[in-house]
Amino acid sequence: MNENGYNTFAWIALFAVLAAIVNGLGILILYKYKDRALRSKPYFICFAAGVLISTPLMLALPQAIEKNFYAGFMALVGFLFMFFSNSLIKKITRKEVLAFGIVAAEGIAIHSFIDGVIYAVTFNISILVGFLAATGLVIHEFAEGIITYTLFLKGGVKEKRSMFYAFLVAGLTTPLGAFVAYPLVHRLNESTLGLMLGFVAGVLIYVSASHLLPEARGEEKKHSSIAFLCGVALAVFIVFSKMFE
Repeated sequence: MNENGYNTFAWIALFAVLAAIVNGLGILILYKYKDRALRSKPYFICFAAGVLISTPLMLALPQAIEKNFYAGFMALVGFLFMFFSNSLIKKITRKEVLAFGIVAAEGIAIHSFIDGVIYAVTFNISILVGFLAATGLVIHEFAEGIITYTLFLKGGVKEKRSMFYAFLVAGLTTPLGAFVAYPLVHRLNESTLGLMLGFVAGVLIYVSASHLLPEARGEEKKHSSIAFLCGVALAVFIVFSKMFE
């Protein structure tokens, strides 16, 4: 592995571990300070959504198409993959009410594993793309930890055991996905990376527009729109600051 390879892996490892830590903090804060955690959750979700909707549209998708013309089609595939996989999970949970917690936890585990894969793909394209995508994903880990912990509690699992299971399902799966994907992604050529980045862009657009924002809107707060715009503003600022260096 050359020096650039070490740098890329270091960034991936940093954000993957940071994601697990932030996820664990969400769980811990909900355990100790339930009201504060639930009040702050929509703001974290909205801010993350702002970053995650801006990154693929401004940066990831244009770079993917530059590397491979068909990356736009892969973005559509990524969006549809998330749409149908989430529809499948919802369908199963409606039919098997008692298994809701288990199935939802499985869905979150898959989602978190894909987050780790996203780190591996985006940082292999460029540090800037990886940094922006990973920032949004790490921030939303706080809310995801809270959501996962709540699911286990609703399923009748005791508090401390729920904390452990939630961290196992939603926290540790992200670094697992990153470390499993990195050796594979690192060997891909530029054209194939472009296709993968297109797929990732579609996934990020879906996660933001169809998952994070509706969830935040369901718990509408006074300044949630401002939090969303702050996320957008951060992404725009970082992109333009790099362009004019």
